[in-house]
Amino acid sequence: MNRIQIINYRGKKIFFHDYSTIQSSDDIGEIMKEVKAYIHAQPVSSVYSLASIEGMHFNNTIKDMFNELLKSNKAYVKASAIVGVTGLRQIVFNGIMRISGRDVKAFSSLELAKDWLAQQN
Repeated sequence: MNRIQIINYRGKKIFFHDYSTIQSSDDIGEIMKEVKAYIHAQPVSSVYSLASIEGMHFNNTIKDMFNELLKSNKAYVKASAIVGVTGLRQIVFNGIMRISGRDVKAFSSLELAKDWLAQQN
């Protein structure tokens, strides 16, 4: 399954990275390398990013990996949404947002997230 895709949705090109159900920090890290390479090759403030972390394994190492990714991509991302932030992940997510200085919107479904991203300018 391809974990990285470009989704054309309501006239908006959305960069989707899917970490859902991944249990290995090494596998998550491999996807993040591809994500970073793609995003850093784009013009500043041009990427509409959507990530899914539903059912993904989460620990401090992975938290730090996401924090670093979000910090490094900040200049390139116009708007960002995430799906799968529930329970204790919400607390961790809030902390990452404070540390990274990013404003990533959390949604309960991919459709809601895509709808929101399609409305961003």
